[in-house]
Amino acid sequence: MATAGMVVQVCGGAVPCVFSCKTHFGKSWSGSHPRSYIRHKTRRAATCFKVTYSSRSCCTTNVYQFRRVTQHDVASNCLKRIKCNCERADSVSGLTSEDGNGAWYVDNAEEYSSTNGNVRNFREFETIKETSLERDTFSSNSKIPQNGTTRDTLQKDIAGSIEDEAWELLKESIVHYCGSPIGTIAAKDPTTSNVLNYDQVFIRDFIPSGIAFLLKGEYDIVRNFILHTLQLQSWEKTMDCHSPGQGLMPASFKVRTVPLDGDDTATEEILDPDFGEAAIGRVAPVDSGLWWIILLRAYGKCSGDLSVQERIDVQTGIKMILRLCLADGFDMFPTLLVTDGSCMIDRRMGIHGHPLEIQALFYSALLCAREMLAPEDGSADLSRALNNRLVALSFHIREYYWIDMRKLNEIYRYKTEEYSFDAVNKFNIYPDQISPWLAEWMPNKGGYLIGNLQPAHMDFRFFSLGNLWSVVSSLATVDQSHAILDLIEAKWSDLVADMPFKICYPALEGKEWQIITGCDPKNTPWSYHNGGAWPTLLWQLTVACIKMNRPEIAERAVKIAEKRVSKDKWPEYYDTKRARFIGKQARLYQTWSIAGYLVAKLLLNNPSAAKILINEEDSELINAFSCAISSSPRRKRGPKSSPKTYIV
Repeated sequence: MATAGMVVQVCGGAVPCVFSCKTHFGKSWSGSHPRSYIRHKTRRAATCFKVTYSSRSCCTTNVYQFRRVTQHDVASNCLKRIKCNCERADSVSGLTSEDGNGAWYVDNAEEYSSTNGNVRNFREFETIKETSLERDTFSSNSKIPQNGTTRDTLQKDIAGSIEDEAWELLKESIVHYCGSPIGTIAAKDPTTSNVLNYDQVFIRDFIPSGIAFLLKGEYDIVRNFILHTLQLQSWEKTMDCHSPGQGLMPASFKVRTVPLDGDDTATEEILDPDFGEAAIGRVAPVDSGLWWIILLRAYGKCSGDLSVQERIDVQTGIKMILRLCLADGFDMFPTLLVTDGSCMIDRRMGIHGHPLEIQALFYSALLCAREMLAPEDGSADLSRALNNRLVALSFHIREYYWIDMRKLNEIYRYKTEEYSFDAVNKFNIYPDQISPWLAEWMPNKGGYLIGNLQPAHMDFRFFSLGNLWSVVSSLATVDQSHAILDLIEAKWSDLVADMPFKICYPALEGKEWQIITGCDPKNTPWSYHNGGAWPTLLWQLTVACIKMNRPEIAERAVKIAEKRVSKDKWPEYYDTKRARFIGKQARLYQTWSIAGYLVAKLLLNNPSAAKILINEEDSELINAFSCAISSSPRRKRGPKSSPKTYIV
């Protein structure tokens, strides 16, 4: 309660507040309420909202006019309106018609409308432009590039037009609150009226959008997102089984406009958070708070603005997330124990327990938090627990989750029912768990971190996000990180094929699918979470490849994606073993598919920018890990020089 009271005092004016002078907490706001709305009151609703949204629509409505242009509109120079100097658009995204190829469309619209009377939208202009470039290149020797091939030039032009389209779509997805950009919706699919919760701002979905804006130099939207989601964090420690625990970040939120109580002439905007109680499986998100910490660090490193992470309310938010994750419980392992559906795979897929994705994000968030936490006497115990967990977690994952051909052969020869501290088969894994597919699939060169580890159970599936982020966060060793990329190259046809990147491999099929997923009709074999391909994973792959100085792997994957992702209207995911079909229930114009591609392109053009996401292992952790290795029961045990405060 003391914490909750202090935070309320902070937001009440003890420190600089995120909201503008026109913003305040409504009557329903209370620090003691675990799921409070954030309200913004607006008088004279009709007039004020007309003004508020006119600035926003200045950048979006003109885009729609541009994309739905007809021959008559072109003839009347309608397209030239996109040069409108919208201050908010500039401050939010920095994207105007003069960036990229926007000017090309304005300058050539009339020419192409006179020769191609059926020009109707952005993608037809895109097709015309590609055709024109190809025709001009081959018809005039003077236009053949002196350096490189004609094919390379065409590919660059096509990639450039795809980037322009992606930026426009990302800009269209921006959500405003109180007149300021606050995030991006999950998807803006014009082909369906059943939006479900895809019109909300998801924390995990916004991460690639936020990184794209940071790399583009647009910091306001990321700052607003960080501070507003902080206000939605659950502050009250509760015992109610239907209320979020203290420190939990919401999975998503939605900006709603509602009538103001007691005033028929006014409305107000509220931020309505969802902590999982409205989700399909009613599962609270574990990864939201971890991604929030990672994005907070990236914002400070990219913008140079450390004042946000130094704020008292932000420091308090970091500590509450850490205390929630580091809380004592029944679990004996340093990994986080979570339920199924608590991360990117948000449906039943047999990942309950200690899934790799959560452990990789947990490790990364711990490193980021340690870097940002202000030194205080009151946080000494938290810092000590954080350091101990980092050492124990890194040892546990590297030692027990790692698998390659050597380790696989070791498991194949395991003895079971070992009862001692010196047991080799610590988790009583039965060799018969090794599936036939794994014995054939594992390459001689390469390896990966398994998906999950529990007593008498090893989930041998390859989970992409967990492995890629283990590389990014240095949870995997340098050798292991290279081996993961070696495996990706060796199994390219399985993990990439016609569209990067498989979320997991292999898919659950037959009786296994029925039992583990509960006959989930959306997670059928090689679809959605069950072996589907997700274009958004391009950005995590790119960061991992850049960290290990192997960007050519990511470049190859991006080129494959460019062949289809724009033509297929930026789907959420792809189906079949080779990702040949658009997902049967995939939303089109999925924002994190768009943003993931943009981040990959931006980082490949400027690899040094990846440092805002990468965690480099420090000497303190390396030394502590070496001590843990030397004291492992798998090796000869010697006298202990000092008591250990962690379990290995």
